[in-house]
Amino acid sequence: MEHFDLPQIVKGFLRLTFIVANNLYCIPTYAIWMVLLLPLKQVNPQLYWKIEGYIFHWLLAMVSLWCDSAGYKVVETGDDITKCLEERTLILANHQSTADVPMLFSCYNSRKHVLPNIMWIMDSLFKYTNFGIVSYLHEDFFIKSGKENREKGLIDLAQHLKVSYIGLDRKWLVLFPEGGFLRKRKAISHRYAEKNNLPKFEHVSLPRVGALKTIMSTVGPQSPVNNNASNKKEPHSAGIEYVLDITIAYPKGVPIDLSHITFGNRAPCDTVVFYRVYRATEIPEDSEAMTQWLFKRWEEKETMLQIYYDTGSIPPEYSRTRYNEPKPVVQDYLRFLVLHIFFIVSTYFHLRMFLSIYQCFMYFLVY
Repeated sequence: MEHFDLPQIVKGFLRLTFIVANNLYCIPTYAIWMVLLLPLKQVNPQLYWKIEGYIFHWLLAMVSLWCDSAGYKVVETGDDITKCLEERTLILANHQSTADVPMLFSCYNSRKHVLPNIMWIMDSLFKYTNFGIVSYLHEDFFIKSGKENREKGLIDLAQHLKVSYIGLDRKWLVLFPEGGFLRKRKAISHRYAEKNNLPKFEHVSLPRVGALKTIMSTVGPQSPVNNNASNKKEPHSAGIEYVLDITIAYPKGVPIDLSHITFGNRAPCDTVVFYRVYRATEIPEDSEAMTQWLFKRWEEKETMLQIYYDTGSIPPEYSRTRYNEPKPVVQDYLRFLVLHIFFIVSTYFHLRMFLSIYQCFMYFLVY
């Protein structure tokens, strides 16, 4: 007879109920505030986007709470990333599971100016999820997968970078070059490697280079955007200044996924995030050289992950600057409480507002 863990079932049900409720009083609140503030966007767009950034950050903090409350902590190590926190930075990360993005939310929730000014490049299917409306209003970029959409997608990305990334003064730009989860991409990656005499990876898949080339040619150090800033003698680069290479490592190579975060049905564990910081000027301009540079980084990731799975740590020599010892990311639960109060009170206010509008409408309709 199959064994049922009643406490775990109850815990999973309670967590699911909380997360569904959390979605219901947070996501509509964010969207409604952004719609109500549209007149401000016309009068003072800078203030509008500043407010949007704060509420966006507060919303992502909820996801950090889901992870942390289930016992899934994040441990940061590798290079010191302080210098690129408030500069235009391209994030290149390996992509293993649906938990990768929530884990990154958890990393940067405690840092004031990262999440409000971040832009994500994600698969277009994401727009149909519960967070799709949030990413749309925040002006993240949705890219369609498939060969038939590739060329147009890169053209649209270049335009979006000029209008939204530069135009809205975003700082961090997040790209998963593998283009999908490891379990879905691994077989395709192996076939491509065989055909092109490239190494077969087990812990990462071969990265795609198209988006990186588009980003660097559009907002990189040698892009027209950066050259225009130089001509105007601006004190800071208008384009990408840093490239932050992130290696996400789950215990024993078994990724956390959204079901674990939702139900808390996996034992508490630490996810390691290893940083390596590059100056954007270190990235080759030549197309082939850039491809080789990216492949080299992923070859290093493969080795780093293998060592981590075997030994439980990534050696300090993979750090490019002064090595930072592993340090857990600590979440602020008092802040979580305050943010929940904000979203619940906002939801009450919005419901009362819509009820009043409905009552007024019915009054004039009847009388």
